Amino acid sequence: MENELQGIMEEKSTFSGSERAAIMMFSLPEEQAQKIFKYLDLVEVKDLSQAMASLGTVNAQTVESLCAEFVNEIASYSSLVGTIESTRRLLSKFMSPDEVDRIIEDIRGPTGRNMWDKLSSVDEEMLAGYLKNESPQTIAVILSRIRAETSAKVLSYLPEAMADDVVMRLLRLDTVRREVLEEIESSLHKEFISTLGRSLKKDPYEMVAEVFNNLDRASETRLLNNLEQKKPEIAEKIRNLMFTFEDLGQLDKTSIIALLRSVDRSKLAIALKGTQERIKDKFLKNMSERSSKLLLDEMNVLGLVRLKDVEKAQNEIIAVAKDMAARNEINIFNNSENGDQLVE
Repeated sequence: MENELQGIMEEKSTFSGSERAAIMMFSLPEEQAQKIFKYLDLVEVKDLSQAMASLGTVNAQTVESLCAEFVNEIASYSSLVGTIESTRRLLSKFMSPDEVDRIIEDIRGPTGRNMWDKLSSVDEEMLAGYLKNESPQTIAVILSRIRAETSAKVLSYLPEAMADDVVMRLLRLDTVRREVLEEIESSLHKEFISTLGRSLKKDPYEMVAEVFNNLDRASETRLLNNLEQKKPEIAEKIRNLMFTFEDLGQLDKTSIIALLRSVDRSKLAIALKGTQERIKDKFLKNMSERSSKLLLDEMNVLGLVRLKDVEKAQNEIIAVAKDMAARNEINIFNNSENGDQLVE
C-alpha cells in the first residue's frame, strides 16, 4: 500500500499545471466542462486543449488523488477576493518593484498589452472592415501597434485612397499621447475585440479536434486510441470533427473541381470569407477566369459576414464533400496535384 501511494505521489509530481487542469476537465461531466471553457479566453482554451490532447493514459488512483487535492485546496478558503492590491502583494514576492508596477499599470488600463496581441491575430479582412469607419489617423495609430504582417494585410483590404492616406500618416506618426491611446484601446476592446472573442470561442471537442488535425499521424493514432479506451464517446465526437473546411485545401484538382460543380456559389462565397488565403486560392485557381471573377465579385458585395453564417456555409460544404467521398466521387484524403481542368 505504501509503495502504491508513493507511486501516485511521484506520478502527480510530473504533471504540469495545464496537465492537472486537463485531468480535471476529463473528469467532469461534459456539460460542466463546456461551461468552464466559456470562461476561458482563446489562448487559455488553446493551452488547455493541447494539454488534453497530449495527456495519454492516467490511472484512476492518480485522477482521484488530484481531484481530492483540488477539493481540499478550495475547501481551505472561506472565500476568495481578488483585488489590484492583493495581486500586487502576490507578484511582489517573486518580481522586482518595477516589473510589478508595469504589470499593474497594464491591468489598470482599459485592456492591457495583451489586447494588441489579440488584434494581431484576428482575421485581417474583418479588422479592415471595422477600421474603414475610423479616421485615417486612428487607423495609422492602430496599425503602428500591431504586427507588421497583420498591418500589411489590413492595408491591402482598405480602399486605395484610404490606404494611401494611412501610409502617409504612418510616416509622419509621432509619439501618441497615452490618453489618446487609452481611448483607442477602450473603443477597440468594447466594439471589436470583446465581440470577436465571444464569437470565436469553440466548444472543447472542436478545439481538441483542431489540435489532433495538426499532429503527426503516429501521435494522432496513439492519442485517439488512448482516449477511445477511456472515453469512447468523446473519441468518436472528435473523430467526426477532424475533417475541417481547411482540409479541403488538400483535395487534388479532380476532386476539388467535382466539388465545385456540386456546391452553390453563394454558399461558397460566404464560406471563403472566413478562411485562409491559401484555401481561397485553391478554389479560385481551379475555376475558369469568368467563374473566379464572379465569385470574387460576390464575396466583395457581401462585405462583413457573421461568423456563425460562415461556419454554417462551411459545414454545408463539408457535408457535401463527405457525401461525395462516401460515394467515391471525390477523394478527401488525396493531396496530389494532378490535372489542369477548369470548371465553369
